Amino acid sequence: MTKTYDLTVIGGGPGGYTAALQAAERGRKVALIEEDFLGGTCLNRGCIPSKTLLKHAEVIESIETAKNWGIETGDLVLSFDKMRKRKDDVIEKLRGGIAYLLMQGKIDVYNGRGTAVTKHRIDIKTQGGSESIETKELILATGSSPAIPPIPGLQEIQFDTSDTIFNIPEIPASVVIIGGGVIGLELACIFQSLQSKVTIIEASSSIIPQEDEEASKLLQRELKKKGIQFAIKTTVTEVTEKEGVKAVHAKDDKGETHIYTAERLLVCVGRKPNVSAAHQLDLQLEGPFIKVNDQMQTSVNGVYAVGDVVGGYQLAHAAMSEAAVAVSNICGEHENMNNRIVPRCMYTLPEVASVGLTEKEAKARGLSVQTERFDLAASGKALAAGHQIGFIKLVYDTAYGEVIGATMVGPHVTEMISEASAFMYLEGTAEEMAKMIHPHPTISEGFYEAALQIVRKMRA
Repeated sequence: MTKTYDLTVIGGGPGGYTAALQAAERGRKVALIEEDFLGGTCLNRGCIPSKTLLKHAEVIESIETAKNWGIETGDLVLSFDKMRKRKDDVIEKLRGGIAYLLMQGKIDVYNGRGTAVTKHRIDIKTQGGSESIETKELILATGSSPAIPPIPGLQEIQFDTSDTIFNIPEIPASVVIIGGGVIGLELACIFQSLQSKVTIIEASSSIIPQEDEEASKLLQRELKKKGIQFAIKTTVTEVTEKEGVKAVHAKDDKGETHIYTAERLLVCVGRKPNVSAAHQLDLQLEGPFIKVNDQMQTSVNGVYAVGDVVGGYQLAHAAMSEAAVAVSNICGEHENMNNRIVPRCMYTLPEVASVGLTEKEAKARGLSVQTERFDLAASGKALAAGHQIGFIKLVYDTAYGEVIGATMVGPHVTEMISEASAFMYLEGTAEEMAKMIHPHPTISEGFYEAALQIVRKMRA
């Protein structure tokens, strides 16, 4: 007899398992289908392995910095095998935690490839065969995969993406990274700390071009100091390989050609949505992504989509928020997705974090805004910790001083960005931020300093 569920979720990443758990908490009978490991890209091939290795990079950097503070150790010895094992242990522990929560929620988990034949019938192909289930409602959370650009010669050589790079057997002597976005830059920091020679090729006029210009410039400057080389405004025209050495042929904005060689080639030019599970539903698309409304509903009644497959911010926390919105609407609780306040974090060294509008975006929308910047060079805690490179910048409207955006560069800013998010969510003003007592000495009191300066300017 075919099993019937109130809700079926295809995809077991952050959006998928969040949707399944929240629906089960509301008393729905739920099925979750995942063809690979629970946790999706974030846990298995993205956020968690990269942040684990970036912690290693941070420790290595701290050891090197400490030599100037009178703290000296012997020669630095790197065991890549032990680093990979720790990374794998972290992943395994978190996978187990997700599986436990799903079991506690009495959610039926199917390990196989799910395909929506209709909005009510889902076929599941497993290693042992196939089966079908029936569902009243459906959430597509099938994620994305690395985009592979049509570069001549790329398909004829061995190269890595963020899906494969964490399982390489040894530290490469050199790496060329195509793409100067978040993924490429985080991986560059990892390999630079492991003493690889790193080169980043980016076609745009700057790295992280969607973020604040000052943050982009500062990050590039600091990474160059560490030894990472950049080829900006440069387009890859061809790749070749000879005796295990990759050669990346490129042309800069002046028309000059260059060849960059490395032991490893890493392609990080974005991600494409995995929409094959829904191809029989004839859903309306928006570019390559599944189109949804503010309630995360697709063009087919009763079918919802969340996460990377719908585009927008391709971030785990965005997918989890979208999942919560979808489940609320499925359960009759009307809720809209708030895309205005989605924090964006980069775990580079130094870190970069932002939320809301940049100054450039705000002015492009015709908003009357100004910015205030507090440099960490004036922070006692930053100086004491040896992390004085960076800043906290607030974007505020000139009428009421309401904070509509924030960008931070420096230590632990990925943790601190939530303060800015909270003020924006509550429509807080700089005056209110300046009245809030911040602990001293901390990096976060830079919020207070920036807000206080805004208040002074508005009163002048």
